[in-house]
Amino acid sequence: MLLNFERLGWWKFVLLAITALTAAFLLLPILFIAALSFGSSQWLIFPPPGWTLKWYSDLFADPRWLQSAWTSFKIAAIVTVLSVLLGLVTSFGLVRGRFWFREGLKALFLTPMILPVVVLAVGLYAFFLKIGLNGTMTGFVISHLVLALPFSILSISSALEGFDKSIEDAAILCGASPLEAKIRITLPSISHGLFSAAIFSFLTSWDEVVVAIFMASPTLQTLPVKVWATLRQDLTPVVAAASTLLILLTLALMTLVALVRKGLKS
Repeated sequence: MLLNFERLGWWKFVLLAITALTAAFLLLPILFIAALSFGSSQWLIFPPPGWTLKWYSDLFADPRWLQSAWTSFKIAAIVTVLSVLLGLVTSFGLVRGRFWFREGLKALFLTPMILPVVVLAVGLYAFFLKIGLNGTMTGFVISHLVLALPFSILSISSALEGFDKSIEDAAILCGASPLEAKIRITLPSISHGLFSAAIFSFLTSWDEVVVAIFMASPTLQTLPVKVWATLRQDLTPVVAAASTLLILLTLALMTLVALVRKGLKS
């Protein structure tokens, strides 16, 4: 199908070209990593001389990789639950509260999103080192929660601001308690915000590497830290296989979020 230059205008083609170049810039490294994970060479060589599933087999056969993946999953799951619960309570306070320092408090909660991650990592490392939480599961959860909570607050606050509070008030007038009205009326109505908060919190913890490097110990490493440590020691395609699986999980969860939002709009 040929495009009509006169109808669309030349500037739209410029925007289309810029969009295509940007998408290629973002996607090509991901495609290269995926291709390298199936390459038959024992080194990260592109293009691969042949194709094999050996590196995925080695990945799943190595208990160190599986342990790191399980550690990442446990931390991400705990962070997700805590982030949604704390984000829900905080969002109610920020959206419905009426106090003079509300905007400043909101900005404070969102600070981890704009602060350089390495600065935050150094601060957490120094603090946790003094109180004995560095290299522990608790330290991992707290540090990842600091990063995930802003995304949870943004998602839930946005959903709560779009909810008509008069519906909740009507339920209270009909005899429901304030807590019951929130549980039975408000929470189902903002479920899309809760779902988005959960997904983004999980991904924030699952993919985090900078803070995780400072929090890690020889006996406790997340999957991204394991990838980083292996890259420094050996350029094996097993790293590409692990990275590909990380990317696939992230894409799957993001696609799920998009489908849920599309279903809610329709």
